Parts: sequence; C-alpha cells; structure tokens
Amino acid sequence: MSETFTLAACAEMLWRDRPMEFRVKRLTELGFQVGLWNWPDHDLAMLEKSGATFSIMNGYLRGRLADDEGAAELLKTAKETAAVGKRLGVARLNLHGTSLGEGGLPVTPYETVTGAMWLKARDTLNRIADLAEAEAVTFTLENLNLPLDHPGVPFARAEDTLALVSSVDRPGLRLSTSTSITRRSARGT
Repeated sequence: MSETFTLAACAEMLWRDRPMEFRVKRLTELGFQVGLWNWPDHDLAMLEKSGATFSIMNGYLRGRLADDEGAAELLKTAKETAAVGKRLGVARLNLHGTSLGEGGLPVTPYETVTGAMWLKARDTLNRIADLAEAEAVTFTLENLNLPLDHPGVPFARAEDTLALVSSVDRPGLRLSTSTSITRRSARGT
C-alpha cells in the first residue's frame, strides 16, 4: 500500500521579485500547497480568493516558550494567528522556541537552556494545546538548522522538539513536518 502526499513550498522563498499573488498562483498551478511565514505582510483577502491550499504558516508573531513574559506574548499572538489560519484553511500553525528576526536569527538568543526553561516551555506548549483545542487548529513545533541558519534558538534540535511534543502528548500539538533547505554558494552568500 503506497501513501500519497502533496508537497508544499514557502511562497516567501520563491520568485522574490514577483508579487505574492503571482507566487501563490504559480505554486498552485504547479500542484504545490503553499506555506507562509509572515501573514501580516500579505493581503489576506487576496490569499483567501487565490484558491490555494495553505499547508503551514507561522503560528505566532512574537514571543518565547521559556519565560513568563515571552509565553504570554506567544499565546496572545498565537490566538490571533489561529483566527487567520482558520480563515485561510491552514492545516498547521508553526512555532519555534523564540521569535525569529532578520535572516531567521532569534530575537532573543540563548546560549544555554536550563531545566527551569524546559519546564516553562512544556507549560507554554500545554497552554498552546489548550488553545489548539479551543480553536480547532493544530500547532507544530519545528526543529531548526542551528549551526547554519538559526544559532541561539532554544529547543530547536530535533531531539528537543520531539521531547517537548512527546511530553505534552496532546492532539493539537505536533512535531513540524516542514523541512527548510537553505542554499548558499561556496562564498557563503
């Protein structure tokens, strides 16, 4: 028995010189589902009318998993994002250990993750799972490429994200199935 699946691509990574409407339409024509990072940067009415299937988008705008202030902001913006995700029919809302800024670098980088931070992250993810249940959405925690693209992001390694998602063990929280590939030239650009 073979399984079939549909590939998705992040519209913000492709045809960067073209408007978002073109990118979404072209991905759909090519048979891809569409991923988004920064939904506030785009015309939601256009996205709704595009006919695209949106597979994943960032599930928060700001915040962190491992401290009270960051968790409050993450939960607040996750609630707002869940409403947008439902509006666009997005299958998964993606999370990270901390907000990502310019170039995918963490807004609040961490050199060390303490036991207390693990416990707070688990608590935050349980609250995210509560939100997922209330809003009938699914949040995913993504592992990231630390050495190359995202140094300093806490809970980014596959074993970290798997441990956290497993410890919460709730249907509204899953491990991200997206894969990020960055191409760099031999000169590092």
